[in-house]
Amino acid sequence: QVQLVESGGGLVQAGGSLRLSCAASGRTFSSGAMGWFRQAPGKEREFVATISWSAGSTDYADSVKGRFTISRDNAKNTAYLHMNRLKPEDTAVYYCAARVGSYPYRGSGAYDYWGQGTQVTVSS
Repeated sequence: QVQLVESGGGLVQAGGSLRLSCAASGRTFSSGAMGWFRQAPGKEREFVATISWSAGSTDYADSVKGRFTISRDNAKNTAYLHMNRLKPEDTAVYYCAARVGSYPYRGSGAYDYWGQGTQVTVSS
């Protein structure tokens, strides 16, 4: 079994920063891509960012490009999402996901494991 646990969410003012963490246990993900997705109330879950197993390839949604940075520490089985210049429209539950394959896909269907989510609220 695999468990993904997100942390680092909270309430922040617009323009502020947060760092989300995703700790994986149960198996190592040094060979698998990891991603972050989010879901705002009344909206579908959407892609935010993804990173390949080597961290050599990353991809971002246009809405967060230049503000968010995804990274990973395979020695710690942990992925991170550094969020800067936060906007009220970034408010959502943020989910970490991991896949067995190494390619960093945008589609949520490509991911095999999901965390329970962490709430991010950005006030205006």
